[in-house]
This record gives sequence, structure tokens and C-alpha cells, in this order.
Amino acid sequence: MVDKVADKLARLRAQMANESVDLVALGPGAHIQWLLNYHPYPDERMCLLLIGPIHHGFIMPALNADAVREHTDIEFFTWADADGYADALTAALQKIAPKQVDLVSLDETMRADFALNLLTALPGAKHCFTELSVGPLRMRKEHDEYLLLKMNALIADDAQQAAANAIKPGVTENDVAEAVKNHFIAEGAKPAFDIVGASENGAFPHHHTSDRVLKQGDTIVVDIGGFKQGYPSDITRMVSIGEPSEEYKKVHAIVEAAVQAALKAAKPGVIAKQVDDAARSVITQAGYGEFFTHRAGHGLGIEIHEPPYISASSDVVLDEGMVFSIEPGIYLPGKFGVRLEEIVILRADGPEVLSDRPRDLVIV
Repeated sequence: MVDKVADKLARLRAQMANESVDLVALGPGAHIQWLLNYHPYPDERMCLLLIGPIHHGFIMPALNADAVREHTDIEFFTWADADGYADALTAALQKIAPKQVDLVSLDETMRADFALNLLTALPGAKHCFTELSVGPLRMRKEHDEYLLLKMNALIADDAQQAAANAIKPGVTENDVAEAVKNHFIAEGAKPAFDIVGASENGAFPHHHTSDRVLKQGDTIVVDIGGFKQGYPSDITRMVSIGEPSEEYKKVHAIVEAAVQAALKAAKPGVIAKQVDDAARSVITQAGYGEFFTHRAGHGLGIEIHEPPYISASSDVVLDEGMVFSIEPGIYLPGKFGVRLEEIVILRADGPEVLSDRPRDLVIV
């Protein structure tokens, strides 16, 4: 049986060597979760996983050491509240870091005081973030990660159906969200977020689901996600109470065409911003460019939003195994919004959509 932690550490060290990174420093969070399938409790006490060319270890608050030890046999450099972290940090760097650290890769999500105190202990070192270390490894999903993401996508498909079943005149956006949450919980998943936006509320891409009462003629954005076994889902579909307006039908068709254009453009070797451009061009040419106000997609893995980002400024070269959303939208202030979102995994011949649910407007 393959030791997955050892395999990931070996691949990380190969990546470090390729990018001339001397030290990787990760705080409690998604990067350590990916590496160890666990991360320590995050609080204000310095806790860092340091990875060098040969050795690695945790700077670990003594308060948390016994609990963390149940999950890993990695070496600890412990420190107590009474003494402070300085000696533990010095001991860890003496063993783990090369004699001269020229470049350290910092977890961009760690506390600023952790990062600044580490850099103070490494005079002369330049820093980068994890785009040169853990980041590229996390972007390329392994088969077991794909299976978990696919499982979650199918749970979210059914949660979308639960939302559609709950939508009718007289219920609130929050009522619909509650039906979604109940479905996730029934499937053993933890609800992560819900955006239920009726008509004018749907024109806000990140609307906060409210007590707005649904009525005949509303078109509703339903953007939902949950977590099961450490991986998430994220899907957006549209529901209408009764037949929508001709303007709505036109906009929905344009957004669907933008999704199809992005799916066609997404292939290994393509730059991420080219996928964004494919979707954006459809919407711009249809006269709605100013109303597509966000990037065309984001990566999905341990986190709901992670690299690669499918944006107009992203120069990431897409590769097999990358998982990301394709979610163009048009938002007409005071009227309605339309967003259609798929999560895809990139294969040699293009994207595989994880959802089995059609993108067609559901009319209730």
C-alpha cells in the first residue's frame, strides 16, 4: 500500500528542487490538510509545518501536542506558553532548513505574525507563496479526489432538486435554503453555503439569502454547496415560478452559450484566461458584457475556492486533473440574475462535467 503522505512529501520536494525553493512553511489549514489528511487546531499560538530538502517537522504548541500526535508521527519542536516559541523555531530551523535559505515558500493563508516572525528568523531570505510548492500539486487531482468530488456533485444535484421542490409562491428564500440544508444533512454532508436569490436579489452575485417571499413570476438563482469526506460541491441552477419573460429567456440562453463556449475552450495546455475570454466574449457580443461582473470560474478541491482561477488575469496553464468551475453570469440590476455553474475535471480531450443535472431552466 502506498504511503500517501510520503508520496506527497516526495513530490513536494521534487517541486521544491525544480523551483529552487529551500524551505516550505505551512500554517494550519487546507495545505496541511491536503498533505496529511489532517491539520492542527488553528489559534494564535505559532504552529508551523516546516519542510526542507531532507527533514520536516512541526513547530508545535505543547498545549496541542498530544492531540495532534494521534494523527501524525512527524517530529515536533514543542514550546510552552511560559517560554515562548523562539527556541522551538530556532531548533526546527537548525535541523530542517539548509544552512542558507535563499527562498522560502509561505502558506498565503497563514497568520501574518507567523509569516513575519519566520522571515525575521531567516535574514536575507526572499519569499514566495505556494504557487511554487504545494499549489501546483494540489491543482492536479488524484483519482481518489475525483471520486470524492464526483460523489459530492451528485449529492448537490439532488439538493438542487430539493430546492426546486421547495420553490412556490409564499415561501421565502430562507425556506428554500433550509430544504437544501436538510438534504445535505440527510446525505451525510455538511452544508457549506447557499445563495437563493429571487428576481432582483438574483442580480447580486453573492446575495445573502433572506426572508424575501417568493411570488409568481420570480426567477430564482440557486447556488449551493456542501462537504462530505473532506471535499465539497458547488453548483448553480435557475428556477422560475411560472413562465419567465422573453427577456429572461434571452439572457438564460446567452449564459448557456457562454458555458458551452468555455467548455469547448478548456483543454490541457490552454491558458486559464482564454477560457474566461471564451465565456466573456459570448456575453459581450450579445450586448451584456458590462453585466458579467466576476471571473468565469475557480478551482475546487479541499476548498470551495482555490487555484486555478479562471479569470481574465490568470496565466495558469491548464493541465489534466485540474478541477474548476465554469460559471458565467449576467446580472441586471433591479430585474434578475442568471448564473449557470458546472464543476469540471480536465481530461486529455477536454472537460468532464461532474454534475449529471441539466442546466435547463426548471419551471415550477
